[in-house]
Amino acid sequence: MTTKQIRFVELSPTTMAALLADDLAAAGREAGVELTELFTNDESKWLWNYRIAQLEDDPEAQRWIVRAAVSEPEGVVIGHGGYHGPPDENGMVEVGYTVDAAYRRQGYAKAILTALIERAVEEPGVKIVRASISPTNAASLATIAGFGFLEAGEQWDEEDGLELLFERAV
Repeated sequence: MTTKQIRFVELSPTTMAALLADDLAAAGREAGVELTELFTNDESKWLWNYRIAQLEDDPEAQRWIVRAAVSEPEGVVIGHGGYHGPPDENGMVEVGYTVDAAYRRQGYAKAILTALIERAVEEPGVKIVRASISPTNAASLATIAGFGFLEAGEQWDEEDGLELLFERAV
């Protein structure tokens, strides 16, 4: 399998608001890429609401949060990825990513994770990258294998339930 290349495209609050209104055309014009139905499903809408509120509290978080993931050189949006926010007081960022069902099992999740780790390495304030994964999510557990993540505990997430925590130093 050839290594996939990913480019990230920022999703502004205006783009997220258009997605919440099911206006893929306006969201795509704002983002500059053609977004898919993945961006208007219930899970994504929860995320857009959450991120818009986060940006109202901390506009500086914009450069850290979720972006459309575009496969290059095709220029096709295959999902989204980013961090949950800026580095915390310990220099930790948590990754999050989703691959559109039509593009799963083709190496895109690993490509998104690779791009997120590469970015974290380039950021002077980042010391740790975290991934939180449901113990029943075999695909995500397989995705992080080989990236140097070590299990660091578990947490209860109000939205997702039990999650295993994995961390790696940058």
